[in-house]
Amino acid sequence: MLTTIAIVLIVLWALGVVTSFTIGGFIHILLVIAIIMILVRLIRGEKIL
Repeated sequence: MLTTIAIVLIVLWALGVVTSFTIGGFIHILLVIAIIMILVRLIRGEKIL
């Protein structure tokens, strides 16, 4: 019984680690794209918002 609980907790912990890195990387990519889009608009002389 304890080994089953331990295995389930380890699997959930591993999924949390993988998910946090994946989502964190995705959010960083979106932020970089947003900054690039703002810089392109500033260079073209368009309004930002």
